[in-house]
Amino acid sequence: MALRNSLVAAVPEHPLKQTSYATAERLLGHRFNNPALLRLALTHRSAARGRGRAASNERLEFVGDRVLGLLIAEWLAERFPEEQEGALGRRLSYLVSQPVLAEIAEKVGLADVLAVSPGEARAGVKRRATVLADTMEAALGALYLDGGLEPARQFVRQAFEEVMLAQPTPPKDAKTMLQEWAQARGLPLPRYEVISREGPAHAPVFVISVHVGERSGTGSAGSKRLAEQLAAQDVLRQIS
Repeated sequence: MALRNSLVAAVPEHPLKQTSYATAERLLGHRFNNPALLRLALTHRSAARGRGRAASNERLEFVGDRVLGLLIAEWLAERFPEEQEGALGRRLSYLVSQPVLAEIAEKVGLADVLAVSPGEARAGVKRRATVLADTMEAALGALYLDGGLEPARQFVRQAFEEVMLAQPTPPKDAKTMLQEWAQARGLPLPRYEVISREGPAHAPVFVISVHVGERSGTGSAGSKRLAEQLAAQDVLRQIS
């Protein structure tokens, strides 16, 4: 209860329209007992300007990231009882990756109910992969805090079913795929470099670049390992 209260304490007059709120409940398949949680989940930091970072969905995103990891791990363990940890881990990394989250958020319709500033809306921020992925995680955080794991579980299993079924074998992680691509062309192995590290010690943000041949990519995440994966994904998207 204390966590719920602290997360929504900074939400006074809210930019999310009532029609968008009703649509969001329908998209998530849950009627919220605490409407402020859903409104917070659908507030981009640009729409919270002047009210502090706590009035945006960033803290709910932090919660939702952990909820998603738990629910996907649980589902994978049920669905693939014969697979070992390494294979399950590759599936998990893929399913919770930024491109997958962004694709599902777009398909579900979360971009249409996300509150952003007028300037950011004109710039197309609602369609950016980082913003869509963050919104998905924030929505899951709100579902969990409002109703517990069950509504979050139901949403995840419905929204992620198609992409789950599309992976009959464990996918290779992006770094492995990029390394194999380079080796097949006689190129040096990909070279990763930390560009910056920001944020407090308990919530760092790493920006990492990767260079392979004449191509390069960048990734940003809360750990070096994930940032490297996202950087490799960036290059793989260019190749594709």
